[in-house]
Amino acid sequence: MKRKLYMTQLASYLLFLAASFAAVLYLTPRLMRRYLYAVSDAEEYRQYIRSQSIAIQNVCYIMCAIILVLSLYPAAVFHLHIYRPLNKIILSAARYTDDLQEKPIVYEGDDELGSLAASLNYLNATVRSSGEYQRKFISNISHDFRSPLTSIKGYVEAMLDGTIPPEMQDKYLGIVLSETERLSKLTESILFLNTFDADGMYLEKTEFDLIPVINGSIDTLQVISRQKNIRIETSFEQPVLMVDADLEKIQRVLYNLIDNAIKFSGSDSSIQIRAAQRHKKVFVSVKDHGTGIAKENLPKIWDRFYKTDNSRGRDKKGTGLGLSIVKEIIRAHGQNINVISTEGVGTEFIFTLERAEKHH
Repeated sequence: MKRKLYMTQLASYLLFLAASFAAVLYLTPRLMRRYLYAVSDAEEYRQYIRSQSIAIQNVCYIMCAIILVLSLYPAAVFHLHIYRPLNKIILSAARYTDDLQEKPIVYEGDDELGSLAASLNYLNATVRSSGEYQRKFISNISHDFRSPLTSIKGYVEAMLDGTIPPEMQDKYLGIVLSETERLSKLTESILFLNTFDADGMYLEKTEFDLIPVINGSIDTLQVISRQKNIRIETSFEQPVLMVDADLEKIQRVLYNLIDNAIKFSGSDSSIQIRAAQRHKKVFVSVKDHGTGIAKENLPKIWDRFYKTDNSRGRDKKGTGLGLSIVKEIIRAHGQNINVISTEGVGTEFIFTLERAEKHH
């Protein structure tokens, strides 16, 4: 591209010089003589004009020199301010395709080329970020799949070769089943997030009472909460809280938040779930008294596969995708979710939903 641009500019420049020289050296003297012959009938005057042809030609040569010098200015401007910066941008763009470089294109001009350089820098940063995300994604998903698969493989082999006696196989088959459910949950979560990334999230909004949905989520997790002797307390300001949302996806939000609260709560503790309407919104709060989240980790909890413990989290059965799914669902509804947490004290998640129109 740059060679073609350079050759085009060079050809245009040479054509301009050739045309200018032809006009000055050939057309101008002849036109001048014809004009002077036309305005004078005296033969003596015509002879004088012919005797001055060399002087006229010298003037034309001087004009050619002036044209040549003046033509160098736009050629230099093009080379310094257009061709060289564009060549630099092209070379940098070529390097992007071979090896994504960290150094941005440096161009300080506030013009079209500056906009092009800024766009390429942004594109490079975006591609590099995407590449790093993909590498991190593969690393995380490989770890989360490898761990349960290794357990399943190990226990099954142990049962087959007799290392685990028949009377103990029920116990380890239960572990295999638990690990299989973990893999199923992880796969389902990944497919859900990838579907959202590809096509956006389709919402089947309906108007429904939020209170039975909250109670249903609590009932679903009742067995887990009882194992840790955790009390789940509810508080609703109104007997009916009608919202306009996707029922199935809000069930998923509530399940993930309550399940998360149970996982990070200690035994013999409590979880409070509150819901109240304010103007055109319904506010829902899920509060636990568990381990809490360090202040520096709060912005990261929405990241996919992030777990607050660097050794893959306190909850070894978690996928690290629950809060990411919650965030995506609430964002798809055009609503907000916030978190308040103090390490060693507890965590509270608060999200909003739109009130049903006919119940405003």
